Amino acid sequence: MSSSEKISLDPGDVRILRELQRDASRPVAEIAKAVSMSQTPCWRRIKRLKDLGVIKQTVALIDREALGLHFVSYAFVKLALPSRENMEAFDRMMMDWPEVVFCERITGAVDYMIKVVAEDMRAYDEFLRFRLLNSQLVSDVQSRIVVSTVKDSTQLPIRED
Repeated sequence: MSSSEKISLDPGDVRILRELQRDASRPVAEIAKAVSMSQTPCWRRIKRLKDLGVIKQTVALIDREALGLHFVSYAFVKLALPSRENMEAFDRMMMDWPEVVFCERITGAVDYMIKVVAEDMRAYDEFLRFRLLNSQLVSDVQSRIVVSTVKDSTQLPIRED
């Protein structure tokens, strides 16, 4: 199925996805109970949603501050020459840098918006100078430092069809 096609979900699928977004580490029996379903049909639906690619992966959400990663910045990146080759090279570069936790190609005066997580301002400055601005692909970077996080959610607003 292509990424532009919408997958049809029934109310049971939606309830399961909402529960999984809250905590996917729970046993299927617990999820089934929460969505008023027996265990085997619930397990089959979860498997089907995985097979369809609706559920991409199951991960642990880690508290970055507990690991000493206290600094977050959004960097708006302008490429020196926004050609297809340079965009593909920049995309690959972003995949290789663990400090970059989010990267999207955007429209407007800049080409990319990236979210960078670091220990502190010094670590971000080193990332900026020795990695990002050191790349021949990049002509300009504008940073916006996060002062306070108001909402940080991984849950999508799933609606029933």
